[in-house]
Amino acid sequence: MERLPSWVRQHLAALRALLVLTLILGVAYPLVVTGVAQTVLDDRADGSLLQKGGKDVGSALIGQNFTDSGGDPVGKYFQSRPSAAGDGYDPLSTGASNLGPEDVLDVLAVPGAKDADGEPDTGRQSLLTRVCARSRAVGELEGVSGARPYCTPDGVGAVLKVFPAVGRPVRAVSANQACPAAPFLAAYQGVRVECARPGEDLSAGRTVPVRGSATAVVPADAVTASGSGLDPHISPAYAELQAPRVARERGLDVAKVKALVRQRTTGRALGFMGEPVVNVLELNLALDRG
Repeated sequence: MERLPSWVRQHLAALRALLVLTLILGVAYPLVVTGVAQTVLDDRADGSLLQKGGKDVGSALIGQNFTDSGGDPVGKYFQSRPSAAGDGYDPLSTGASNLGPEDVLDVLAVPGAKDADGEPDTGRQSLLTRVCARSRAVGELEGVSGARPYCTPDGVGAVLKVFPAVGRPVRAVSANQACPAAPFLAAYQGVRVECARPGEDLSAGRTVPVRGSATAVVPADAVTASGSGLDPHISPAYAELQAPRVARERGLDVAKVKALVRQRTTGRALGFMGEPVVNVLELNLALDRG
């Protein structure tokens, strides 16, 4: 029998290797890993899905919103922390806002102006204003003060632009409060504070955040998103803040609701890593079960 050419033998060897590796790595290995996962990890291997009435309603690993069709919080449910992942808790858009502590100046919407897509100009909120607005909204929902340092009473960042940038001030503008809003501060170093005129370039001024005297009641996780945008947990402090509202909406004794919060609170991993947390979906399902 005539010996095959070397190039044919090389291609046949490559084909055999492809078939063997496909069977091992593409069939056998996935089947073994899947079998071990299903045996050892049980429901976690399927995404830690949680059910209500025999239907999947979410995962214990991914947060979700508990809002109505208009986007308003449903009063009888504990609310999750904010999310910057897509429209909220989108695993395909997981990520943070990438805004840092220096992001304190809003871009005010200019009335009548259009954006690049031809839509009405909506401006851009700074991270500080997002935090202030969320804190104010949570305070109103829970019946507590939503005030916090560096926030104005109307829920935007308390930031001045002072002119000139160096030396004795001759002009001060509340950069995040569009006219005709009343500035949160009447005067700064003897200079009357003005409201901001949308579209005016204030970049030449010195940025001065004003701390104020407010003490935050609303916890930090109620006003900031997690790094992934998918965090299913809130802090026990945020859960405790919501408990009276949930109890009132459901006609329950607040002590019973707080007891459920404590039952659903998970301690630090290995006793020392991280902080205690409450899984919001699990807690809300426990409430629905009565």
